[in-house]
Amino acid sequence: MAQHNHNEHHEQGHDEQHHTHHGACDSEQGKHSTTGAAEAEFLKKHPTYLSQQSRRAFLASAGAAAAVGGNFAVSFLRGDKAEAKSETLMAADMIRDAKKIHVLKATPETCFWGYFDKTQPPVMTVDPGDIVYIEALTHHAGDAPDLLMDAGVKAVYDRVTDRGPGVHIMTGPIAVRGAEPGDTLMVRILKTEPRLAYGSNIAAHWGYLYDAFKKERITIYKIDMEAALAYPAFAYDFKGRPKYDKPGFVTAPDAASREKIKMKVSIPLRPHFGVMGVAPQESGRINSIPPGPFGGNIDNWRIGAGATMYYPVFNKGANFFVGDSHMAQGDAELAGTAIEASMNSYIQIFVLKDFPITNPILETDSHWITHGFNQDLNKAMRQAADQMLDFLTTKRKMSADEAYSMISVGVDFGVTQVVDIRQGCHAAVPKNLFVPS
Repeated sequence: MAQHNHNEHHEQGHDEQHHTHHGACDSEQGKHSTTGAAEAEFLKKHPTYLSQQSRRAFLASAGAAAAVGGNFAVSFLRGDKAEAKSETLMAADMIRDAKKIHVLKATPETCFWGYFDKTQPPVMTVDPGDIVYIEALTHHAGDAPDLLMDAGVKAVYDRVTDRGPGVHIMTGPIAVRGAEPGDTLMVRILKTEPRLAYGSNIAAHWGYLYDAFKKERITIYKIDMEAALAYPAFAYDFKGRPKYDKPGFVTAPDAASREKIKMKVSIPLRPHFGVMGVAPQESGRINSIPPGPFGGNIDNWRIGAGATMYYPVFNKGANFFVGDSHMAQGDAELAGTAIEASMNSYIQIFVLKDFPITNPILETDSHWITHGFNQDLNKAMRQAADQMLDFLTTKRKMSADEAYSMISVGVDFGVTQVVDIRQGCHAAVPKNLFVPS
């Protein structure tokens, strides 16, 4: 990593010398013009990258994936794979040698429950490019404590009693050196694995069809990582409270109430974080349920291994967190939850100075995805569309007219979730629409 950082500084210095050479006597407008032209030329040559800094970060992530044994190392590469291969192997060796891998376990000292607060003190500080092994705990472990709790999970449930107004358990925050308001935090998910072999889904009172069912029902799923599938093991009607409205409520195991599943189905695993983000701009304790510009409870099942999230930074250090890990979820999250299960992960964090944004952006191997959040689903759709138009005009340097046409014929919109107070929509533009020069 030390060598990677040196190269990054060298490249930045080279760029600065280049601009100084051409624009020392120019006006400020001329400098901006030169910079804009260079950026546009870069995007033409590398249409699957967002910025020069993100390209360097992706090459480092490929090495990081190799270093931690991730299965996605090859897919991290962009453009000419032969050209990037040596850089990837070099990065992997440097990561191992530098030992810039941190461990953040989920404990009563490193977890907070049900809220976001920009004054929440960080429990770890890392440098840009560092890798973090991080554990996320489900707030639904009490649905089957005999299957969803181990000693570590139980310790958090027993000792973290300051909860609410939301429901999720977060691990963090992690401060990132050099992150300042106006920057963008780039978070690459390198690897994920379930902590335990079971997860819970609840058809809840906040679910979309609760008015039709008029009850709450919990289904416990068995996770088969080797087959990459989940199978419903048993289900029961929730009767522990009038409504499932207490964060961390524990239902004592009762074999008599656990009903066998009649129809055998298998659900493809989509391990991902329902919650990831940075400290919000607003002051005070904020409910963890509604997503916002800082990220939080976005509940997009695509935020898994191999994906990258971009968050606007609102506070010094960014103060990044994870939580609400899922093993599978469909778009809309219709009944109220996903397969909620504790998860361990390796992530890599970067700070981008050349990619300002105002709302979270997701990047997968094949798409760039913008998000919209609002209590009105139509307004959430509009925000996702506005964000996509802004992305294409400011980041991909398209004219507004050309971008609007391309969105209509080539961009897919979807409902991310309808159960998190602020509903979510997303817009996904395929990378292969852009042709290299």
